[in-house]
Amino acid sequence: MAARDTLQLYRAKRDFGITSEPEAGGESPHGELAFVIQKHWASHLHYDFRLELDGALKSWAVPKGPSLDPHDKRMAVQVEDHPIAYGSFEGKIPEGQYGAGRVIVWDRGTWSPLEDPRKGYKTGKLKFDLHGEKLHGRWTLVRMHGKDKEKQPPWLLIKENDAAARADGYDVTVALPESVGGAAARGRKAPTQKKAASRQTAPRTIPGRKAALPATLSPQLATLVKQPPAESPDWLYEAKFDGYRLLIRIDGRGVKLFTRNGHDWTHKLPELAQALGKLRCKSGWLDGEIVVPDENGAPDFGALQAAFEPGAKKARQAIVYFLFDTPFLDGRDLRQMPLVQRREILAALLDDAKLPDALRFSQTLDARPQDLVATACKLGLEGVIGKRADSHYVSRRSDDWIKLKCSLRQEFVIVGYTDPKGARTGLGSLLLAVHDADGALRYAGNVGTGFDERTLGELTRKLQAIETKRAPIPVPAGAGRVHWVRPQLLAEVSFGEWTRSGRIRHSVFHGLRSDKPARAITREKAAQVKAAITPKTAKGAPRKAGGMRITNADRVIDKASGLTKGDVAAYYAQVAPLLLPHLKKRPVALLRAPSGIDGPQFFQKHADVDELPGVRLLDPAFDPGHEPLMEIPSAKALVSVAQMNGIELHTWNATTDAIGQPDRMTFDLDPGEGVPWERVQEAATLVRVALEELGLESFLKTSGGKGLHVVVPLRRGPEWDAVKDVSKAIVEHLARTIPSRFVAKSGPKNRVGKIFVDYLRNGFGATTVSAWSVRARPGLGISVPVAWEELQTLTGGAHWTLGNIADRLETGNEPWKAYAASRRSIGAALKKLNGLQTDARATRSLRATHEKKKPGPRGIGLG
Repeated sequence: MAARDTLQLYRAKRDFGITSEPEAGGESPHGELAFVIQKHWASHLHYDFRLELDGALKSWAVPKGPSLDPHDKRMAVQVEDHPIAYGSFEGKIPEGQYGAGRVIVWDRGTWSPLEDPRKGYKTGKLKFDLHGEKLHGRWTLVRMHGKDKEKQPPWLLIKENDAAARADGYDVTVALPESVGGAAARGRKAPTQKKAASRQTAPRTIPGRKAALPATLSPQLATLVKQPPAESPDWLYEAKFDGYRLLIRIDGRGVKLFTRNGHDWTHKLPELAQALGKLRCKSGWLDGEIVVPDENGAPDFGALQAAFEPGAKKARQAIVYFLFDTPFLDGRDLRQMPLVQRREILAALLDDAKLPDALRFSQTLDARPQDLVATACKLGLEGVIGKRADSHYVSRRSDDWIKLKCSLRQEFVIVGYTDPKGARTGLGSLLLAVHDADGALRYAGNVGTGFDERTLGELTRKLQAIETKRAPIPVPAGAGRVHWVRPQLLAEVSFGEWTRSGRIRHSVFHGLRSDKPARAITREKAAQVKAAITPKTAKGAPRKAGGMRITNADRVIDKASGLTKGDVAAYYAQVAPLLLPHLKKRPVALLRAPSGIDGPQFFQKHADVDELPGVRLLDPAFDPGHEPLMEIPSAKALVSVAQMNGIELHTWNATTDAIGQPDRMTFDLDPGEGVPWERVQEAATLVRVALEELGLESFLKTSGGKGLHVVVPLRRGPEWDAVKDVSKAIVEHLARTIPSRFVAKSGPKNRVGKIFVDYLRNGFGATTVSAWSVRARPGLGISVPVAWEELQTLTGGAHWTLGNIADRLETGNEPWKAYAASRRSIGAALKKLNGLQTDARATRSLRATHEKKKPGPRGIGLG
């Protein structure tokens, strides 16, 4: 009844026999409070801001439209209530009618009041969150004079300072001028490419944060899942193309085409590069996949491979590039924008009649996910890709993108082949393998079908060129005579199932792949679709990790990867069982970065009471004259650190029950300028050899940064100075014995072309980043325990990052399982160390290890 009364003025101003505006009606979407902003060309252009409350839309006319800058206080004149049905009205109000002119739905969604909305509306102050297609975050409407008797009281519309705010001159009304009405933006299909050439091909102003174009970009990857999520408007679906992923970089010097692993394929696809050069943009990164359609339009992977054969120019001209994302465009970083907005911008860029047919927009598929998968299979597609409509673009595998395959299908490493039988020529079948969690190759079965004569001949020639006498895997039972090959080539194979013994059945060969490294091939395991890693507890509410409320969870802390504060908190909650043993009873220092890793950072060794919930404060006697040191004893404390913008965790070499006696010795291999990674691997092996000469066992972990850490477990006894002196003597011995590799003095100038093995980590109060800690460096590397046998497979000190760590968590602390049992007395080592000056045998042993021209200990090539 109350809502009907508030609409009297609205109805009195309109003749519904003339205007098409709704007289009444409408209902809330999904039971939530709706909001809408309508762009209205009346006597003057303005924006009508409307919030649903008590069965009607409370309305304000905002002459300049909303601003994302918290410093802008936009005038908002209160007008009459409108019916809820008005929220979907678009059209032209006829001349002579109130508000005559054109109306479009500029933005819409839901809103969440932060306080009692009725009280706030009455007293003149409304605080709320918007969850729209263009506007997000926290806002305030405040009445200027505090009165409610004026016919059209003036209010101010103000954007609060949060992650959705912008103060860089960005005008959201100019950047995103179009309607979201008719079809919701997230469900809207892109305009067809062949339209009038006079249309603009891209928005006049590209939204997003101003940013320089990065030289490299890693793609976002999808997670294989068993079944689609429940029906939800939060997901978009596209065809899964059977082709090669390509990222395109455009700048003032031209167009470059890169594979997902960063290989430059521009020279292989000159025709496509030429076509991309016709896009009306000055710079950007574009993401998509190349395919060759068959006569029915379905991707033909074999035909795509043939297009890369020498002299196959005509075949290359059949290649089609389906584009589906644009992380950067014309000086703007779009990665933090919702996917639906990035797709709108990309669709506008491709809406150009002059572009060749080789460039196409990857349309969304409009049907139930279950039906989409079945239909894709019937059409000969590989499957479908699902993407969260509001997701950001991240350079890692993410469960915001999922893939559903028609059949089991993945890449395998070819490790051998058998002789042909009967009338077949070339080869009989391929022996396949995948890498296990430890990085070792494991036999995965054979494939003997799917070849034609041309493929057999070509494949046989390539395999013969890489034959080897050494079997890359243990010889499978019943394998017969096998021609072994170096594990370099990858086969794309579909199959019916995995057996319990880890073999594939009913396999079919589809072609070779050259866009992925062999070491990246593991058995793909389908996961259940789950919520985002740090799911929102309610629409617009702060997210949670480990049961703790995380404020500003969407704040990006690493621009290079797009990872957020919420991602870090969720990781620490997940990794707690692996990390806490490394923190147990150890004083810990934190590296905090309140504005992200590009902003100010500070190192914190001490804490005040209640500053970090769950963190234990230690006896002040451990560090007299300061606030208490800290210990992190629980998962709650870990998440608390992340909530307070803590990124890195650094620990002492002693525990609180014997703080004066270190129980470990740490060597940080810090490469200087110009030192290749292979030298760092070699240096780690040499440090290990030197320690073995002293009777000390050592354990390895990545640093998460540039180098490696070698950790020696010790029996307690000697005090800090003794342990530091021993570590210093070891480093000086290395520098004297192999001066071309090692230096014993710190400082960048001393380390040029050499490695400083940092022994200073072993002094009282010194710390080293803990195993499983995130690092506050671009990419957010992680310090991970590894086995010495894995050293050769590492690609850098940040081999694992927050983006790719998920699979490694299954291995956990297993590489260090012998750590506790490997503690040795430093006293015996000290006696041997004192003899190093005169013990030529030890020196010769270390130097010989370095000078070997064949593979050294644990498979590392030295020399």
